[in-house]
Amino acid sequence: MKEQLKNRTKVFAHNCVKTTKSLPNTYLSNHIRGQLIRCSTSVAANYRATCIAQSKPSFIAKISIVIEEVDESNFWLEFALDENLTEKSLIENLLKESSELTAIFMASRKTASRK
Repeated sequence: MKEQLKNRTKVFAHNCVKTTKSLPNTYLSNHIRGQLIRCSTSVAANYRATCIAQSKPSFIAKISIVIEEVDESNFWLEFALDENLTEKSLIENLLKESSELTAIFMASRKTASRK
């Protein structure tokens, strides 16, 4: 499962980066582009850090960062859609994936917090 999630978060980051290439060349789009690239790649990088956490508190802290970053990715995707900078059909799968990843990581944090 850990390797699958490493791959899944990396694919999510790649797909977000590819999506930013389709945004128009405007000031707002450039801002969203930078933010989405930063937070989506952070999901993948921080999940990898979570996988090598040295302790339970470290794992919980790192998985919390992953949750924040994937939720922020979802925000920027929604914001681009709200501002009519992209079509829903182009980001529908990313919105779904960010929601699924958020649920997975929140469940993981909840489980780790209980033990």
